[in-house]
Amino acid sequence: MSEQSGWPQKALCEVGEVIRGRRFTKNDYVESGLGCIHYAQIHTDFGAIARDPLTFLAEDSRARMRLAHPGDLVIAATSENVLDVGKAVAWLGDDDVAVHDDCYIFRHGLDPAYVSYFFASSLFHSQKIKYVSETKVVRISGANLGMIQIPVPPTNVQKRIVEVVGAVDDQTTALDNEAGALEAVYRAATSLLWCTAEGTKAESRFLGDVMHLDVVRIPMEAGATYHLAGVLNAGKGLVDKGAFDGADTEYTAMNVLRENQVVMRKLTAWEGPITVVPAEFDGFVASNEFPTFTLAEDIAPGWMKHVCRTSRLWSEMQSRVVGSVQRRKRLNPDQLLLVALPVPTRTEQEQMAGVLDAIERQIAVIRAEAFRLRQARARLLSGLLDRAIDVEFAELGGLSDG
Repeated sequence: MSEQSGWPQKALCEVGEVIRGRRFTKNDYVESGLGCIHYAQIHTDFGAIARDPLTFLAEDSRARMRLAHPGDLVIAATSENVLDVGKAVAWLGDDDVAVHDDCYIFRHGLDPAYVSYFFASSLFHSQKIKYVSETKVVRISGANLGMIQIPVPPTNVQKRIVEVVGAVDDQTTALDNEAGALEAVYRAATSLLWCTAEGTKAESRFLGDVMHLDVVRIPMEAGATYHLAGVLNAGKGLVDKGAFDGADTEYTAMNVLRENQVVMRKLTAWEGPITVVPAEFDGFVASNEFPTFTLAEDIAPGWMKHVCRTSRLWSEMQSRVVGSVQRRKRLNPDQLLLVALPVPTRTEQEQMAGVLDAIERQIAVIRAEAFRLRQARARLLSGLLDRAIDVEFAELGGLSDG
């Protein structure tokens, strides 16, 4: 019989105590003092384990705060979606930490990391969805949280599960760090987009000299199928927003995108919604809010794609928006064409684009490997908790991302 067979399933309220945090606001933050955890930090800043607080309250507030002790779990009681409500972090710092009132403290006698991993598992999620209240903000009550069942293996097995899953997390973190380092290299290398082969800054040209407004509009006809494109911020490309029938739109005509054109979104242009249309989006459509431009013969589309990802271009776009309401400010096409940037020769453009493309490909490979490892990690954790995978088998390397 496996060491894992026969693990008792216990309600969280049987193995610990759920305690609600106490209110504080971001206005209460100080430079140093009593560490604190705000529910938003659980969603955006912490992983499964935290040892150092990111924010602090005045030390004299300690007596009136609800504190998580080292080893306690801090749980987000609210979220904008069902998936993230109940996200948790094991607090393993050296001192107590104040906890926000949109969080719960779970005080227990189990291995802290094991409990944190359980809260991130499909076993926890499948139970949680029965208890959440889905209004504008998704919540779970402390009483309902306490009803969720957790497998309780022997302490030594809990620690072994933590070691196995933690080893996978270490690999994933290493991949994330490697990709992050390459992204920093990419950002630094974009400064070479403006340089000649000799390393000097190329002569500046107005965008109106290197591309021209070239919009083709097609009528929307009932019974015809069209594919809608959206433009991502920060020059990150296009997104497929799905197919639709011409009868299902209020537009009588729309702009058609063509391969190697530049397309931008006029609205909120300071966010960098500009890119070069790749081959797979040729023929997609967008509203009149998305003007298109055709590049001159001496401009390489691959170079322009990377230019669209530079903060230099975004800041130029931001300085030219018009309108009185921030979120409704627009960049008109004629203003975009007044932007001046250094433009090397086409040969130099293609050489630099090739370098940046190679960095991007390597980043994509690493990110894909990290994604596969996270998927394998989720299967591993689920299998360890429901005893489909033996701990000893996992310790011997029985993890596959296939």
